[in-house]
Amino acid sequence: MHFDLPLFILTLDLFGTVVFALAGVLAAAERRLDLFGVIVVGTVTAIGGGTLRDLILGRLPVFWVQDNLYIWITVTTSVVVFALARKIRFPHMALQVADAIGLSVFTVIGAKVAITLGHPPLIAVVTGVMTGVFGGIVRDVLTAVKPMIFEKEIYATAVMAGAFVYVNLNWFLPSSWETFNTLVSMAVVLGLRLAAIHWHLHLPVFLAIEEQQNRKDK
Repeated sequence: MHFDLPLFILTLDLFGTVVFALAGVLAAAERRLDLFGVIVVGTVTAIGGGTLRDLILGRLPVFWVQDNLYIWITVTTSVVVFALARKIRFPHMALQVADAIGLSVFTVIGAKVAITLGHPPLIAVVTGVMTGVFGGIVRDVLTAVKPMIFEKEIYATAVMAGAFVYVNLNWFLPSSWETFNTLVSMAVVLGLRLAAIHWHLHLPVFLAIEEQQNRKDK
């Protein structure tokens, strides 16, 4: 099976794969892609972050080559959701919520893999961020949408906060607290992201002097 993840973490990893595949399919459905396009977008969304993580950390072959269950899960999810989307109208909010859940899961998984391989805390945080956001970046590029990570909404910030919390909890608490560390860190990412969606929270946006003046004049 994939690496030596405990059953709880492995279950979360597979769950995150399903949720991110769902997010990819919903994004593809909004662009009216055909079945093949839906499968491609759903798959790269689900495995993109983990693939980049494994390549950078030198963890080869990458996880879905070690265990092709991940490919079967993404393809199956893509086909099932594609069929349902032809009969049921999924609200746009479903895409954002699915994406937020996937972010929370993969951020923690990415940080955990780096720590398990013996990398320092900074690398674990960076790896957690990459694992969380890269699949969504590829999805948005393929569907010709401005990547969420570059939007003013709190997105990458939520991921970074969750990875930072996980790394610090892992540093200060014993390994027997792994489940607690994981759930708390996921809750940080998910809570910040859902709060940003609900209350339209965002970071300051760069504005040139002329733009700032125009806003003041209005």
